[in-house]
Amino acid sequence: MTRVFLVDDHEVVRRGMKQVLAGAPDFVVVGEAASGGEALARLRTTTCDVLVLDLSLPDRPGLEVLKELKVDKPELPVLILTMHREDQYAIRALRAGAAGFLTKESAPEQLITAVRKVARGGRYLTVDLAEQIAVHLGSGAEHPHDRLSDREYQVFVRIVTGRPLTDIAAELDLSVKTVSTHRTRLLEKMGMRSNAELVQYAVHHDLLP
Repeated sequence: MTRVFLVDDHEVVRRGMKQVLAGAPDFVVVGEAASGGEALARLRTTTCDVLVLDLSLPDRPGLEVLKELKVDKPELPVLILTMHREDQYAIRALRAGAAGFLTKESAPEQLITAVRKVARGGRYLTVDLAEQIAVHLGSGAEHPHDRLSDREYQVFVRIVTGRPLTDIAAELDLSVKTVSTHRTRLLEKMGMRSNAELVQYAVHHDLLP
C-alpha cells in the first residue's frame, strides 16, 4: 500500500485528490496540510511514501518547502501538482529535487500514474515537459531568467502580469521594500532596465501565465 501525503492550501483541491486516489486500491492518504510550515511539522511524525506538493502556499513558496524537505527526507519522492504551467516552474522544481511535475489541468488518471511511478523510484514527466528539458539541455545556453533565484523568479512572473509591487508583497508575504530589492536584482541579472523590457522578454519566451 502506497502512503500518500497531500499539501495544498485549498481544501476542495485536497478533497478532490483524495477522491481520485481512493479510486486506486493501492493508495491510502495518511495526512494532509494546508501550508508549508504545517506540512514540514506533520511530516516529522508522519511516515509516507509519496508527497504531493503544490507550489503556491500561503506561508512560503512550495519550492522552498521542497528544498527544506529534501534536506530532512532526501529519499522521499515529491510530486509537484500545481496550477503553474510546466514551462514556468518544472525545471526549477526538478532541480530542487522533485521526482515529477503535473499541472492541475491534467486528467485524474495522470495523478494516479504519476504517484505510482514516483513511488517506485521513477520520475514522472509529461511528453511536452520531456521535450522542453531536452531542448533546454541540448541548447547548452543559459537564458537570462535561468540566472534568477526562485524568489526573484516569483517576483518576475508577477511583475510581467502587471501586478503592482504592493500586491506582489502581499501575495508573497514580503515587505514592499524587499520586493523592490528583488526587482532591482532581477533587472540587473537579466540586463534590463524596466518592467516593459521584462514584459517583452516574457512574451518572447512564452513565460506569461
